[in-house]
Amino acid sequence: MKDDLGGERRARFKELGSPHRAGFSVGGVSVHLASIDIEGVALVPSLEPFRAETAASDIDIRITWADSLCPPSGPKLFDSGCLWRVYEDGTGFQFDFSAPILGQEPYKRLIVDGQFRRARLQMNAESFIRTGDAVPLEYPLDELLIVHRLTQEKGIELHGVGILGPGDASNLFIGHSGAGKSTTARLWTAHHDVQVLSDDRIIVREHQIRDLDVRDDELCENQLREDASRIFMYGTPWHGEAAFASPDRTPLQRIFILEHGCGNVITRLSRSQAVAELFARSFVPFHRHEYVDSALRFLERVADTVPCYRYAFEPDQRCVERILELRD
Repeated sequence: MKDDLGGERRARFKELGSPHRAGFSVGGVSVHLASIDIEGVALVPSLEPFRAETAASDIDIRITWADSLCPPSGPKLFDSGCLWRVYEDGTGFQFDFSAPILGQEPYKRLIVDGQFRRARLQMNAESFIRTGDAVPLEYPLDELLIVHRLTQEKGIELHGVGILGPGDASNLFIGHSGAGKSTTARLWTAHHDVQVLSDDRIIVREHQIRDLDVRDDELCENQLREDASRIFMYGTPWHGEAAFASPDRTPLQRIFILEHGCGNVITRLSRSQAVAELFARSFVPFHRHEYVDSALRFLERVADTVPCYRYAFEPDQRCVERILELRD
């Protein structure tokens, strides 16, 4: 089996081209995969609804196989304490993924440029001799790619539930684990015709209107100027307990910071309060200070554009009606 996974695959990669291709898009970030093996471009079930073919992608990844992976040579920048670590690699980065069950060596390695546009994903054949069930783009690599690419865009991933409806309403509820995001999703869907983009992680981005293929019902007439921009929220594959995950997007109208409380009290946040609360519930790569700086600048833009509130709520239908009655 070792020869099948290692030497044979390495020999096949000496052939020209990578005939098997696939792609997906999350949060407006498109990813293109190329591999000599069809298994290399297989998407995990959570990514299937996000499958997309685009003429030009934001991230291009070539998947290859190696007999083994040598120890990293660059300095370590961050250790997740679990599956992955990131190291410097010239002008880019090297992400190593390890698990005791798959041996001492990394079972896969992503080598990517500093802008997260071009990458090579090396799969360690030695690690999968016994299991044979390698899945190149499994979690958390898919999320790491998107989160790091967003550092180059006007965008960020937030810990929240995004709800579209009833009607034209578009609300984002932000919260730490246990704050009530999945509960909020269930309460809204139980009594109203709404779409939940995700019940755990939402991507928020600013787009220039001229760069978007927008539907007439997405934007008002006064927002269709060529130089206009708008904050959008996108669903993601990384859902919570209620298992809502949609590839759709919608312009963002309001943000609520969820807290358990009494009386369903809504309090408008100042700009600085909003930025601090959003940053505390964001997914930002901390191994580069410029990533943190760009995240804070973008959140300032969000706070300037979208009304932000603290919402101390009780988990019953009255908390939904309180939002529906709100007038900014």
